[in-house]
Amino acid sequence: MAKLRVGVLFGSRSVEHDVSIVTARQVMAALDRTKYDVVPIYLAEDGRWLVGEALATAPLADFKRTAPKLPGVIEAVVSPDPQRRELLTAGGKGFLGLGRANAPAIDVAFPCVHGTNGEDGTLQGLFELANLPYVGAGVTGAAVGMDKILMKAAFRDAGIPVVDSRWFTLSAWRRDSAGILDRLEAALPYPMFVKPANLGSSVGISRAEDRNGLEYAIEVAVRYDRRILVEQGLTDIVEVNCSVLGNDDPEPSVCEQPARWQDLLSFEDKYLAGGKAQGMSGASRQIPAPIGEALTREVQRLAVEAFKAIDCAGIARVDTLVRLADGRVWVNEINTMPGSLAFYLWEPVGISFSELCDRLIALAFERHRERQDRLTQYDNALLSQAGGQKTGARS
Repeated sequence: MAKLRVGVLFGSRSVEHDVSIVTARQVMAALDRTKYDVVPIYLAEDGRWLVGEALATAPLADFKRTAPKLPGVIEAVVSPDPQRRELLTAGGKGFLGLGRANAPAIDVAFPCVHGTNGEDGTLQGLFELANLPYVGAGVTGAAVGMDKILMKAAFRDAGIPVVDSRWFTLSAWRRDSAGILDRLEAALPYPMFVKPANLGSSVGISRAEDRNGLEYAIEVAVRYDRRILVEQGLTDIVEVNCSVLGNDDPEPSVCEQPARWQDLLSFEDKYLAGGKAQGMSGASRQIPAPIGEALTREVQRLAVEAFKAIDCAGIARVDTLVRLADGRVWVNEINTMPGSLAFYLWEPVGISFSELCDRLIALAFERHRERQDRLTQYDNALLSQAGGQKTGARS
């Protein structure tokens, strides 16, 4: 039986570009080469797509800023043509890659892209056009999961507790920054957390203790997005995270408690702790989270509900805030393509990183089969009736 060709996509024009490379390296190392042929697809920061086996082993420093020049690596993109399912070179010709003649270049896409231009529904839309099975959330789940404002609205509608917040646009801030500061101070107590609506990995997020700090934090955030979310900062809480795996009937992982819950974890805290190549697996944490059985079950329940609320698929990591004194839990956010795929939350229940990748690929094909059952055509007389009317006539 022929091995499946797995296109592992990573990089992209995103502030989380470097994190994506680390996650992809971990995934490519975990994929069982007796089952899969791995096709590395690097989305460079300048927008070019590069394909070639050398991308799987090149030094990480080669990916900084400029696209790496490696032997056997060429420019190619996924074709949106559902009949081809090919990688097209710059000249428009098909790229067979690993030498299997008359076979599609990719059987399934495995996007390891974090943040904008990848985790936000853009890549997923391309895969849908190409009728290509792909790992992870669909267009809707990815887009809503990436936008913290829409995400909170979906959670609230599903009855999931979230922290009180307000949001505004860059244009409103430029018109009336003093008025926005007044309204935020009237609605929310300090400390406040200021976040770009569409970023992750703590990029652009700041904690504000007073009005001057709030103004500064907003000026930082608007450099990354045109919509800004400001949340009430809770006190006496711990952060507890839980991964979720599945499609329509997902299951929760064990829970973790990051060691530095008192402060906002920086980008470096999350991804460089324990070594530059370890990703989220190198961050300091307690697994399982020491919060007791009842609170653990509640966090797991809310994580699954959050996953369902945005129509997520494949895998996610749901971050919650827990007040141990009274047992209250708030869902903070969902990451639809978590760093390192949150594999460290599945190993304690006997699912290795390699098996996690197997299950994600199986879930991708399961969701793809469901899509094939949807009607995409509807017979009607609209065009035949309109054929006799003058162009531009109003209905």
